[in-house]
Amino acid sequence: QVQIVESGGGLVQPGGSLTLHCAASGRIFSTTIMGWYRQAPGSQRELVATVAGNGDTNYADSVKGRFTISRDNRKNKVDLEMTSLKPEYTDVYSCNVRNELVVAYNYWGQGTKVTVSS
Repeated sequence: QVQIVESGGGLVQPGGSLTLHCAASGRIFSTTIMGWYRQAPGSQRELVATVAGNGDTNYADSVKGRFTISRDNRKNKVDLEMTSLKPEYTDVYSCNVRNELVVAYNYWGQGTKVTVSS
């Protein structure tokens, strides 16, 4: 079992920056992939960024050059630094922990709300 705690969401003005934090505990392996996804009410989750245990990253095209994901393997934590924020980035952001080789190993946090508004 994996437990996920997210933090860092809140209100930020357009053009500003915000950093989301995710801490995972439980059965965490070095081969797991950790990342962030966004989801609007009534919509499916969309990829924002992921990072593997070896440091390999994967970003949605829309956030490349704007967002940076980082991982602390020792503490099982992952951060998402968001810059140049626009109102369209307003959403609930959820942390995910998964293993692509084990379908059942897929865990989600409850999400943290990011609001970009003046």
